[in-house]
Amino acid sequence: MARITVEDCLTKVGDDNRFALIHLAVERIRQHRKGEPFLVTGKNKEVVMTLREIAAGKVTFDNIHELPKQRKAEKAADAAAEEGIAEE
Repeated sequence: MARITVEDCLTKVGDDNRFALIHLAVERIRQHRKGEPFLVTGKNKEVVMTLREIAAGKVTFDNIHELPKQRKAEKAADAAAEEGIAEE
């Protein structure tokens, strides 16, 4: 992905509401600082990576609080699968 712009993100947030975009980005950055992985690939600063997630439509107000729960479920499933392999 080339340069990310605020306009790219605003189309995903809707209503051209920059205030809402800031709140969504801050919430996602807090999740990253707690250990949540990025949903897009790249080697930029966390703010840019978060905006890329929003512009790609992977982070929305509808799913922002579900992302950590999904990650925990994935980790539990991976651990269960590894236990099953180890027991065989």
